Amino acid sequence: MTLTVQFETLLSMIAMGIFFGAFLDTYQRFLKRQTRPRIISFFTDIVFWCVFGLLIFYCLYRVNFGEIRLYLFLALLCGYSAYQALFKRLYARLLEQVILTVVNLFLFLKKCFYFLIILPIKLIIKAVLIVTGLIGKTLLLLAKTALSLLLLVGKIVFSPVFLVWRFFPDRIQKKAAILNEKLAGFFLLVKNTVINKANRWKK
Repeated sequence: MTLTVQFETLLSMIAMGIFFGAFLDTYQRFLKRQTRPRIISFFTDIVFWCVFGLLIFYCLYRVNFGEIRLYLFLALLCGYSAYQALFKRLYARLLEQVILTVVNLFLFLKKCFYFLIILPIKLIIKAVLIVTGLIGKTLLLLAKTALSLLLLVGKIVFSPVFLVWRFFPDRIQKKAAILNEKLAGFFLLVKNTVINKANRWKK
């Protein structure tokens, strides 16, 4: 390697050491080992080291085509030490601020989604149900009132017929009585059905 390539490689490894410190702090911040099972921490640690190893190799490949020297590990250590001494506290504050900003943004978008989409749909559905219920109750009340008026008019209209009916023979009156019971049962069934439906709508 030329002197320029060696110098670039050295700076790259120092930068990767600083990046490793930030990457490790970010990983530990989101991992939360106290609440994670050990088996999960074990596998995530393996993934972490594999990913960072690939990043280092890619950086070396871009700078010096993957040639490894002993001083490169020292450069990584120097970069990590520089991060711990100079940038750790600043990066921790910045990371917490970014996390807080992302969480607040998510909550804001969640509220916007609820108030702009979910809540109007709920109100529309509720309004449709209320209007439908009022229409149903009104129709059932009208049907109940019409049926009561029909029965009242029927009694008034057929009251003279009942007076004349007493003079008919007993055989005809018995047949008419049977027919009258059937018709009365039918009208009572219709009336009870309308009343039950009206009571359900009221509830």
